[in-house]
Amino acid sequence: MSVLNLHPQLLMGMPNSGELVILLLIIVVLFGGKKIPELAKGLGKGIREFNDAKDGIKSEIENGMKKEDTKISAPGTTTTNNNA
Repeated sequence: MSVLNLHPQLLMGMPNSGELVILLLIIVVLFGGKKIPELAKGLGKGIREFNDAKDGIKSEIENGMKKEDTKISAPGTTTTNNNA
């Protein structure tokens, strides 16, 4: 079986340990030892900001759902369905 007959999904997999070592060496050569901590710090900051934004959106949605529930379940209020 030749390489041309293989499915593309089989050719694109997770890198093994040898490939990871080569990638790390290339990163060290390209960026240098002093830049890597700065890159990691920036990556961590970006991930933290993303998670904060995700949590903020989640809490806004949950608060909106709670407000809707209190409107519906409040005593003395009636709801009408205009879709009929």
